[in-house]
Amino acid sequence: MYLAVKDVEALDNYFLLLTFENGEKKQFDVKPYLEVGIFKELKDLRMFKTVKKSFDSIEWANEADIDPEVLYEKSITIG
Repeated sequence: MYLAVKDVEALDNYFLLLTFENGEKKQFDVKPYLEVGIFKELKDLRMFKTVKKSFDSIEWANEADIDPEVLYEKSITIG
């Protein structure tokens, strides 16, 4: 089982602020992914900031996405 993403916001330095369906807020560091495949396009900050909620996860304008389980497990709880 996984928690769906309810909101996403692009932050400075390639971090995402994620809100999950349980109300938990977490930060996810995208930097480790920026050298891999389609994620290389996210080095362009304009593209990085196109991130939006898509179904139960997130997606960028270039159609890159990350599984909600990965987002939850690899992010750091804040607040």
